[in-house]
Amino acid sequence: MTNTRGENGPVKIKASGLSRRSFIRYSAAGAGVAFVGGGIAVMANRPPLSPRQQGLPRIPDWTAADIPSLRGRSALVTGGNGYPVGDRSGLGFHDALQLARAGADVTIASRNQERGEEAVRRIKATAPGASIRFETLDLSDLASVANFAERMRASRGSLDILVNNAGVMGRKNREVGANGFERVFATNTLGHFALTARLLPLLRESNSPRVVWVSSSRSFMGAINFADLQLVQDYDYGAAYDNSKLAILLVAFEMQRRSAAEGWRISSIAAHPGIARTNLVPDGPGLDSLEGRNHRYMPFLFQPPAQGALPTLYAATWPQAAAGGYYGPNGFLGLGGLPGWAGIPEKADDQQVAAKLWATLEQLGDVTFGPMG
Repeated sequence: MTNTRGENGPVKIKASGLSRRSFIRYSAAGAGVAFVGGGIAVMANRPPLSPRQQGLPRIPDWTAADIPSLRGRSALVTGGNGYPVGDRSGLGFHDALQLARAGADVTIASRNQERGEEAVRRIKATAPGASIRFETLDLSDLASVANFAERMRASRGSLDILVNNAGVMGRKNREVGANGFERVFATNTLGHFALTARLLPLLRESNSPRVVWVSSSRSFMGAINFADLQLVQDYDYGAAYDNSKLAILLVAFEMQRRSAAEGWRISSIAAHPGIARTNLVPDGPGLDSLEGRNHRYMPFLFQPPAQGALPTLYAATWPQAAAGGYYGPNGFLGLGGLPGWAGIPEKADDQQVAAKLWATLEQLGDVTFGPMG
């Protein structure tokens, strides 16, 4: 067993001076076990399989080598950034790489043109003959979302796979995007919701369309407070992230219910990566934050991003992936491993909250999916 140690000895955590949320990130009262936060789900708090997941068969070991041929299919991955040194390339980069390797026609969409073009260059070098391109998309800007969707609708007749992967963590001070919405909420939740609504006509032209929503193992710590959805009154960067990822689950499951009711024929599936070695924390709260200390002091907890992408790839490509399902790593505490069933937090299955959130996002995003029922 590896002890948790910092540069000058054991890392000691005081309850005093920390908010309740910050303290929960560090400790599991009653379990006698403490981990630093950043998505580490302690067994005492980690959601078990929900009642609707009981009796599901175990998922056999599955890797990227099992992805079926995707020739003739098109895919869009948000946030598929690449870095010259690829160790911290985003999960979306590895989603795009494996989809392209399997023969899909892939579009990477992100706000950072330099990183997006670097991802395309590296994927073409790794997978000669890959059909892949980059498009600029800023999910925190609803005008950018609308313009991007218009370009997509003008350039193709259908879309088979949409991976809503892009994500940010908040910084220590609250920030807003182009439309005045809190940055994490705007990017992780509202932007993806608006994008999916605007791409719905393309998805419905596919024979078997899938939308994969990337959540987090931290979603069970989130809350949906409609009175302060954007944390104007009580901002906390960890809460902003956790809330956005709970919202993603609510939206994913609500979309599946609506797809079934409205005859969209779209499979809406959720996934989470466990914890992976990406730039999410360095680009967000920074390496001096609580989560950042994970990266510096406990790197052994982080799986490579290529492995963190596997649950998303399973949801996006495997014929047996269940519509309305939720997938994550099957290893210790769900932190790493191969794809398996992820426990659904009870609050993510609250259909009344989901319906209200859906209506709220339609209003804020100035989009509509059409009537329910």
